[in-house]
Amino acid sequence: MSSSDLHPVRRRHVFYIPGYDPIHPRRYRELYRSESTAQAGISGYEISQTPKQAGGRFGWHVEAHINGQITQADFDVLLWSDIVRDSMEKGILGTYLLLFRTAWTYISSGALFRLMRLRKGPVLTALYPVLFLLVQLVLALLLAWGVGRILQMIHPWLGWFGLVIVPFVLEWFRKCDNRFFAYYLMHDYAFSARFNGANPPALVARMAEFTQEISLALQGDADEVLVVGHSSGAHLAVSVLADLIRGGNVRVDGPQLGFLSLGQVVPMVSFLEGADILRRDLAYLSTCDALTWVDVSAPGDGASFALCDPVAVSGVAPEKKRWPLVLSAAFTQTLSPERWKSLRWRFFRLHFQYMCAFDRPADYDYFQITAGPMTLAARYFGRAPSNSRIETPGSGYRDMAP
Repeated sequence: MSSSDLHPVRRRHVFYIPGYDPIHPRRYRELYRSESTAQAGISGYEISQTPKQAGGRFGWHVEAHINGQITQADFDVLLWSDIVRDSMEKGILGTYLLLFRTAWTYISSGALFRLMRLRKGPVLTALYPVLFLLVQLVLALLLAWGVGRILQMIHPWLGWFGLVIVPFVLEWFRKCDNRFFAYYLMHDYAFSARFNGANPPALVARMAEFTQEISLALQGDADEVLVVGHSSGAHLAVSVLADLIRGGNVRVDGPQLGFLSLGQVVPMVSFLEGADILRRDLAYLSTCDALTWVDVSAPGDGASFALCDPVAVSGVAPEKKRWPLVLSAAFTQTLSPERWKSLRWRFFRLHFQYMCAFDRPADYDYFQITAGPMTLAARYFGRAPSNSRIETPGSGYRDMAP
């Protein structure tokens, strides 16, 4: 850690890269507002949020008074929700075709079984939309069969008209997906499998824009530039930052660069054959001294590969590997028994808990990290990684792009 890491942060620029999410970014702003207020009340500091003053991307401004220091933070959300929405416009038939193609990609490559050995929770989450969509189809066909039997009583040939009900039943399930999340999750996993782990051209172009914007911030007067990647956004951030550093965009006398990955699902992509660029970027970033990379997850989050070192389990850890520092948010310890009980079966809510308030906070506090007076490097300097981390290489594909 350099001496500049010890200086208090007065200005910070935060870039948040969301996961596969079609929702308007105001959701992230309101989540930050409500949860930062709650955490400040629990932990005894002051934090306030105001609209973003400058133009450009969607974001907000935060001022915090923590440990006698006032820190200003500007947030930018690096959006790719339009790409997500475009990928979800497949209709019912298109979704079922994606189901079979995605299942074949993971099964035929052996990735599904290797991922299962790594962490069962996220794999079961991935299997849920496949099974539930098949259940929907079976229910629709059973209902059509029942209606057909009734119609056969009128005339034998009328029995076939029972099939007319199938698309209506499936459409009802699709319209109720805000309760079931089967279509949403199916498109999420299909997005990674479509190019066998490689990013689609539209996303590659968008990530180049992200790289440019972060590069501009690194030329500014902030004390720290912090990139936060949540869920699928974590592996996008890996490649964005690898390109940024390779391009020589980090000044020695400039802002500190931090990378906080939360609830990552990197193995779902890096275990696929076509993810050679991601594997290259994981290996590269793991040795860089131009940034600090802290990876936070929790076994209670069934949608992430909790405590799995994304570099090591992908089988690309170089000899001089130093990142990421893998830490546990330890939901069962940092949430009171009452709070944990209320959230335990709310799987999607738990996947966002990293960006929410903890009523028994430990050394992980999202709001002190993003709006407090310490750099990411200083906050976790000398911190030992979680003893429960998983580092055993599990990917069957370890080739890396040149």
